[in-house]
Amino acid sequence: MQLNKHSQNERLAIEGGVPVRARPWSDNFTTGEEEKRALVDVIDSGYLSMFEGSHTPDAPFSFYGGPRVQAFEAQMCEFYGVSHAVAVNSATSGLYAAIGALGIGFGDEVIVSPYTMSACAVAPMVYGAIPVFADVELETGALCPKSVEANVTPRTKAILVVHQFGIPADMDGIMAVATRHGLKVIEDCAQAHGARHKGTYVGTIGDIGVFSFNVNKTIQSGEGGVCVTRDPNLAYRLALIRNHGEAVVGAAGVDDITNMIGFNYRMTELQAAVCIEQMKKLPSLTRKRLTLVEMLSEGLSGIDALIPPRARAGCEPTYYVYPLRFRSEILRTTRNEFVSAVKAEGVMFFQGYVRPLYLQPIYQRRQAFKHGYPWSAKENAESDPHYSKGTCPIAERLHFEEMMINEHVRPPHDEKDITDIIDALTKVARRWR
Repeated sequence: MQLNKHSQNERLAIEGGVPVRARPWSDNFTTGEEEKRALVDVIDSGYLSMFEGSHTPDAPFSFYGGPRVQAFEAQMCEFYGVSHAVAVNSATSGLYAAIGALGIGFGDEVIVSPYTMSACAVAPMVYGAIPVFADVELETGALCPKSVEANVTPRTKAILVVHQFGIPADMDGIMAVATRHGLKVIEDCAQAHGARHKGTYVGTIGDIGVFSFNVNKTIQSGEGGVCVTRDPNLAYRLALIRNHGEAVVGAAGVDDITNMIGFNYRMTELQAAVCIEQMKKLPSLTRKRLTLVEMLSEGLSGIDALIPPRARAGCEPTYYVYPLRFRSEILRTTRNEFVSAVKAEGVMFFQGYVRPLYLQPIYQRRQAFKHGYPWSAKENAESDPHYSKGTCPIAERLHFEEMMINEHVRPPHDEKDITDIIDALTKVARRWR
């Protein structure tokens, strides 16, 4: 193992030694003068939102929103090479709308990841469908196609795949499973703006892609999201769900009104104005992230107890965070003890990522709504998903034993900050070698 500048006998900070870093870390600020000017223009116009919850395609206040919302959607279409984009107020709303647009409901199952944000598994339940958890890949934390296929039943209608940590999932494998079984595919790209799978942007491979503009993402509008698709029918159904579809379908002459009970998932003109400016910055912000990630992975290459993230061949990740795997068989300590020592050196890592979702009370008790719905619904009587510990052993291994997450591989951090991370990890790893 390559040793750095620290002496062999230097005491760890957790043992009373001097920490590697005392300086605070920077927050994820991506906005500037461009966003200020865009917001002022909206405020000066007087129209902070221009949606109308009725069938008004030609009115100034429109079913489709105001000029900035529609300009942002056009920008997303151009960037991702799709024909339709539907802006929403969050990626969570986008996931819910995607499930609804596909006509999924009671009696159906959706295969989801256990190792991601909770909304991915809740989305099917909003419409009465049952989430079924497939395991993830050890190397990426994304859904494993073999596990997905093993969980397909006659009731399975869709796969909701997450490009976890900004690393593209195995979309060749996922789409092959979907094709064999006639399943729809939703891509959760909340962490993967601009990531590519073999030259194709993630979010454009399946039926619907969902992106996030939450404050923690590579680009942001505080809250916000967008769905992209090449299917005009799905795009219209997404727009109906976004904007009180139940009040629109009659005047619009919509025949298939399944799941057309709409919500208010609308994006404001303020959010859209910020999103437009943020999208212009995406390539630059991504390049900076990738530079920092490459430097960090290279700096850790000599520590055989740590496994840096790797994307599969032909994929271009964007690294929302830096997922690092810990090998307990190499060092004389546990992952949790190791992380505690690294934190004491002034470098923040999180133990695990999220507790596997099926271990949450909602799944253990099988109650999302009154009377145990959706599990207790007669249409779901034949569904018997597994939610016990051990259901997804790789997800559990990652969370409870191996995964360490760092958020600082993003601007405005620079090479000096990455050096501090390398020094802290090297110092602590040497202690238990």
